[in-house]
Amino acid sequence: MFMADIAGVRVLYTGDYSREEDCHLCAAEILQFSLYFNSEKMAKTIRRLAEKTPEVGETVSGFLVKKAFTYQIMALDDLHVFSQLSTENISQRITIAYSGAFGVLKHRLKQIFESVESLPDEESEGPAFRVHERLTVKYESEKHISLHWRSDPISDMVSDSVIISILLILILITSYC
Repeated sequence: MFMADIAGVRVLYTGDYSREEDCHLCAAEILQFSLYFNSEKMAKTIRRLAEKTPEVGETVSGFLVKKAFTYQIMALDDLHVFSQLSTENISQRITIAYSGAFGVLKHRLKQIFESVESLPDEESEGPAFRVHERLTVKYESEKHISLHWRSDPISDMVSDSVIISILLILILITSYC
């Protein structure tokens, strides 16, 4: 069964693939209607984010979780309560063979990066400095340095560029010898 529009007249065709004559019925007058859907979505803040009502125009930061057509915004600390997801902090460390002067390394990295600050000896157990407040470079021995950082996208980019810079400094040192 299907509806056909022939010369402006709607006809309901009821062909049943039998030997009987096909039946054509004129369609009843059907009113046209439209459905409008609201494209706005509403998300509830829950737990810690719901403790304080935000002002109009105030930004709310958190994770947006969609579950069965409902949206919830929650703080990172509340994520494990409402979902099966958990979060972890990953600390990374790499040790690089470096036999050059530690002060030269710090000087070269200061030329490349905006923020390179020395760390007090009691905090770092020996000479050390921080790059962009994310990565710590420590003097381990006469032949090794170590890099320490908490893994996140920005810290990983900083560590990658510092590692490449150290390797380029090593190449320059060995090419002049």
